[in-house]
Amino acid sequence: MGKGTAERRWKRLPATKRMGFLSEFLRPTRWYSKILVVLLALAFFWVIAVGALSGILLYRVVSPVPSRSQLDFSDFPGHPEEVTYQVPGEGSRKGWFFPGLREAPTILLCPGYQTGRGQLLTLATALQDQQFNVFLFDFSAGSSSTQTSTLGYREVLELRAAVDAVAQRNDVDPGRFGLWGTNVGAYAALGEAEGDRRVAAIAVESVYDTPQQELDLLASHSGLTAVPLVKRGTEIGFEWMARPYRDTPPLSARLSRLAGEPKLFIEAMDEPVLAEETRRLYSLSPLPHDQVGLPRGNYAGMLDDEKRSYENRIVSFFLLNLPPTATGRPRR
Repeated sequence: MGKGTAERRWKRLPATKRMGFLSEFLRPTRWYSKILVVLLALAFFWVIAVGALSGILLYRVVSPVPSRSQLDFSDFPGHPEEVTYQVPGEGSRKGWFFPGLREAPTILLCPGYQTGRGQLLTLATALQDQQFNVFLFDFSAGSSSTQTSTLGYREVLELRAAVDAVAQRNDVDPGRFGLWGTNVGAYAALGEAEGDRRVAAIAVESVYDTPQQELDLLASHSGLTAVPLVKRGTEIGFEWMARPYRDTPPLSARLSRLAGEPKLFIEAMDEPVLAEETRRLYSLSPLPHDQVGLPRGNYAGMLDDEKRSYENRIVSFFLLNLPPTATGRPRR
C-alpha cells in the first residue's frame, strides 16, 4: 500500500517539479544533493570493487596450481602400472596401481589441496612394502589447469570412480578398501566412506565438515577477507559455483553410517582451525575410532624423519584394521 501511495503522489506532482527533481539529481546544485550523489557514486564503485576482489579471491582458491607428476614405470621399485578409468561427466583419468598381495585389500591415497599423487609416492611404497595394493590418483583440479576444485563436493564422486575402477580388477579384494586423505582428500575420503560399504578402514588428517569451511580458511590466508564484504562475496560466488551440490548434507550428519568401521583422525596443530574441526568430528563419530595429534601435518611438506614417523603410524593403523594377509596370496 505504501508503495502505491508514493507512486500516486509522484504522478500528481506537476511535470515541472518532477523534471526539476530529476535535473537536481543529474546536475546537483544544492549541498545535500551533491553529498547524496557522491555517496551513491562511492557506493557504486565500492560494490564493483568488492565484486572484483571476491571474484579474484574465489578464482585463486578454487584454481590450485596443477601437479605435473611423471613416473618412469620401467625401473620404478614396486612395479607400478598406469590405470585409465572414467569419471562420470568428467572424462578419463589416469592413476597408478602399486601391486601387493594378490586379492589383498587396496588403499587409495587421496591428495590434499595443492598436492599431487607424485608427492605421496613414499607413503605408497611404505604401504606396498607391507603387501597392500595401493592406488594413487589426482583429483581433476590437481591435474588440469582447466578444472576448478569444489573443495570436496565433486572430489567425492571422483574418488568413487577410482574405487569402482580398482574393484573391477581380478587381482584385488573388491570388497575391502582403505582410504587415506588430508584436507580436501580427507573430506572426499570420509564422504566416500559414508556412502560405500566396501570401505573397511579410513584415516583422515585435517578434515572438515563442509567445503565452505575450507573455503573460509583458504580465503583468510590471502588477507583479502579483511576488506568488508569480500568474505561474504566469495562465499556467495562459491555457493553459485557449487550449486549442483547444494543439497549435500555435512559429513557430521552421516557419521553414524561408519559404526563398526575403524577410523583414525589426525589433528595437525599447525592448522589450528582444521585441528579443532577434526577433533569435533572425532568426538561425533561412532566407535571404533582413534585420535592422534601431530605438531605438523601435510605429509608432502614434511621432513624425512617426520615422514618416516608418519608412514609408520599410517601403516600400523591399516595393518591392525585391514590386514592384507586375510585373503591375499603372493603374486606369481
